[in-house]
Amino acid sequence: MAQVFALPVAVLAAMVVVMTVSWFVQRAAVNAGWTDVFWTFGTGVTLALAALAGPGARPWRAMLVAGLVGVWSLRLGLHIARRVFSDVEDARYAESRREWGAAFQRNMLGLSLIQAPATALLSISVVLAARAPGASLTPGDVAGAAVLALAVAGEAVADSQLKRFRADPGHRGQVCDIGLWAWSRHPNYAFEALAWCAWPVIALRASEPWTWAALTAPVVMFALLRFVSGVPPLEAAMLRSRGEAYRLYQARVSPMFPRPPRKDIR
Repeated sequence: MAQVFALPVAVLAAMVVVMTVSWFVQRAAVNAGWTDVFWTFGTGVTLALAALAGPGARPWRAMLVAGLVGVWSLRLGLHIARRVFSDVEDARYAESRREWGAAFQRNMLGLSLIQAPATALLSISVVLAARAPGASLTPGDVAGAAVLALAVAGEAVADSQLKRFRADPGHRGQVCDIGLWAWSRHPNYAFEALAWCAWPVIALRASEPWTWAALTAPVVMFALLRFVSGVPPLEAAMLRSRGEAYRLYQARVSPMFPRPPRKDIR
């Protein structure tokens, strides 16, 4: 298994190159959203190659895992790319641009490069899923594919609901609280975290202790989205732009994982 765990090092090296290029592109475009586009497509390509490369992979399972990674990357990458092309800079980056001032590009370089080791950690789960023991199709393979399909579909629905809400002139300045957004303040993040649970579902074998390392991806992704680069900066931006309306929304709606909204908030 030592060779398998060496693959994340190759992923790290490749993503350092990808994210360095992303920094130059976002600087030239004056839109830091390109960082997310490069990360999503770069992560998709490097993880798919990691699933297919090296010793120990079951060819059909490796192709299944690589294909699932590709579905995730294309759906999310194209969504982000369309938003970057057609909309203003993401609120998180726009606020950082104001706060950091002259230090923005220097800080963005660090922010871009730190995403390379994040992808390397995620690759551990993908590589282990591609090399899960067993020559035949297992319930875990089917369940893992179903988890990723559900997550991709759920995230697409959440993004579509938010887009339609914002496109209505009557909703200008309001907080989106329809559909999935009535049950979660960030349903897109919730489904994104769920997507990374597909790999341990495929990889885990009770008789093989090393397969538990496949839990790395969902743990890392949840931590990043909930506590680092997802919820905190976006909520701070929403509080600045929506004020009390967003505070009331926070009080009645779950941060990430969907649950019925509280009805006792005034």
